[in-house]
Amino acid sequence: QVQLEESGGGLVQPGGSLRLSCAASGIIFSMYSVAWYRQAPGKQRELVASITHGGSTNYADSVKGRFTISRDNAKSNLHLQMNNLKPEDTAVYYCNGRGYKGDGWGQGTQVTVSS
Repeated sequence: QVQLEESGGGLVQPGGSLRLSCAASGIIFSMYSVAWYRQAPGKQRELVASITHGGSTNYADSVKGRFTISRDNAKSNLHLQMNNLKPEDTAVYYCNGRGYKGDGWGQGTQVTVSS
């Protein structure tokens, strides 16, 4: 069973930074492609950034140049460094994993960007 747990969300002012983390268990993390999604109130869940088991990354146009996704296979952790945050980045952020045991989702962590 894929188990994912996010942390690091919170309230930040516009222009600020946050670092999200996702701890994985129950899988061989290095064999999984993982990603961050977000869902704002009244909107569909959308892909923010992804990183394959080989390390290739992909970003939504809205976060390019501001967010950086990274993985630590030794610790089974996924991270999302978010800089220059904007009010429109406010959402619940979810960790997602895809691999040999199927898909898994974390419970989400709230990010609120407001002055």
